Amino acid sequence: MAIRMLYFAWVRERVGTGEELVDPPASVATVAALIDWLAAGSPTHAAAFAERGRLRAAVDQVFVSLDAPIEGAREVALFPPVTGG
Repeated sequence: MAIRMLYFAWVRERVGTGEELVDPPASVATVAALIDWLAAGSPTHAAAFAERGRLRAAVDQVFVSLDAPIEGAREVALFPPVTGG
């Protein structure tokens, strides 16, 4: 199941790219598990995801919690909290 990952703001800067295509194993069932799997695969991802409490996520353009399932997802976005002005 290939998933298009999108990264925004400081997450993008730390990962080193704005997007990538990933193919996690079937055992990766939630956004949190996806983050863990990505962090285990590269030092830049590990650094970007070190402060999980500061991450927000969207699955197929719908805001979700990190424990949300990713089954069937085509796109997962990770970003810092959004504030208005």
